[in-house]
Amino acid sequence: MTQGPLTTEAGAPVADNQNSETAGPGGPVLVQNQALLEKLAHFNRERVPERVVHARGAGAYGTFTLTRDVSQWTRAKFLSEVGKQTETFLRFSTVAGNLGSADAVRDPRGFALKFYTEEGNYDLVGNNTPVFFIKDAIKFPDFIHTQKRDPYTGSQEADNVWDFWGLSPESTHQVTWLFGDRGIPATLRHMNGYGSHTYQWNNEAGEVFWVKYHFKTDQGIRNLTQAEANKLAGEDPDSHQRDLRESIERGDFPSWTVQVQIMPAADAATYRFNPFDLTKVWPHADYPPIEIGKLELNRNPENVFAEVEQSIFSPAHFVPGIGPSPDKMLQGRLFAYGDAHRYRVGINADHLPVNRPHATEARTNSRDGFLYDGRHKGAKNYEPNSFGGPAQTGRPLWQPLPVTGATGNTEAPSHAEDDDFVQAGDLYRLFSEEEKVRLVENLAGFIAKVSRDDIAERAIGNFRQADADFGKRLEAAVQALRG
Repeated sequence: MTQGPLTTEAGAPVADNQNSETAGPGGPVLVQNQALLEKLAHFNRERVPERVVHARGAGAYGTFTLTRDVSQWTRAKFLSEVGKQTETFLRFSTVAGNLGSADAVRDPRGFALKFYTEEGNYDLVGNNTPVFFIKDAIKFPDFIHTQKRDPYTGSQEADNVWDFWGLSPESTHQVTWLFGDRGIPATLRHMNGYGSHTYQWNNEAGEVFWVKYHFKTDQGIRNLTQAEANKLAGEDPDSHQRDLRESIERGDFPSWTVQVQIMPAADAATYRFNPFDLTKVWPHADYPPIEIGKLELNRNPENVFAEVEQSIFSPAHFVPGIGPSPDKMLQGRLFAYGDAHRYRVGINADHLPVNRPHATEARTNSRDGFLYDGRHKGAKNYEPNSFGGPAQTGRPLWQPLPVTGATGNTEAPSHAEDDDFVQAGDLYRLFSEEEKVRLVENLAGFIAKVSRDDIAERAIGNFRQADADFGKRLEAAVQALRG
């Protein structure tokens, strides 16, 4: 079915899209050929800067269905009634690779979920791991620099990666996880997602609870060995993106069972670990996961650039009843994510269909800027005003927390069992013998690539502190590879 004539961006019909206008049959191209100039100019500007991290991504729309009454813990409306459904958009991504990298690589996966609620968009920006490499956002740029291309060599360098990890013992837990069997998911559908950070829930009575989110795949966990991943990445760099898209196209909608761990606010001060430390989990024996809902992906984007590449997520996008915690990594991300998108997509990125609220209307006094769409028409752009403009509610989204002490650059408060190695050791001891063998093999293959013995020994030393057997096996494996 015809869609009518091809036109310029101004709507004028294009007479010839095969030949440029020239001065005579063999003469030079004319500057008056506006269709040509417009086409080339647009082509030169088709890309926006890729994300510094999480550049390589895939996404889909879906629904979240609440299956348990959680009103005793939060007043968020989208969590207020069993059976209530909320539209969502989920973007998966690798962390370190650029936009053109392969999917089947050993790297954490971003799990960024947008809930289009009637009280505004709520973004839950997590990973497929319950922990992370560092616990303070001031170290994040340094960490990512070690994962990206070295400014001199132009390649990722094992020296940089292991030098940083070896000097940052807090990374030991996440590195153990990453080089284990779950380090390379077989598909995006066959992995779990986690909010990773600790967040605040607060109910109608003003009571505060700390919460961690878990998304357990209903497809079952499936992973790739390093050899399988190496082969797949070379043969089909788009393997994960293609699998997600095709599964939804054929009606095989992937889903996740949503669980939360709930900690009463009063428990936090005396809990054996710092509950806001992103390098640690809350053992399920202490706070058992509670099933609260189901997440299903059931609609693919119509245009990857418009809806996946230009989608924006920020952990600062909260709704009433949900808020931040004192997690120092989360606190830094509250600024960094929004700032990245303002630079990358533009100050009005929230006007794009994938980013704007779907179940309510955004009412702000922000005007103008790049690609402003004039949505406010003649409304006043200040508050308060007497012209019927939007007004403040007087009720914060989350409950305030008491603070004491002097300002300064300080570590987070220490708890009775805080340690950079204990949970990494616990994880290692949970593995079967076959899983331990693969873990050591994966780590040794990478550590053996460093150029200096002291970097290798320091890296091994962290795993030795996590578990003596872990360190002993790893040392022998690295020595064998390094000769």
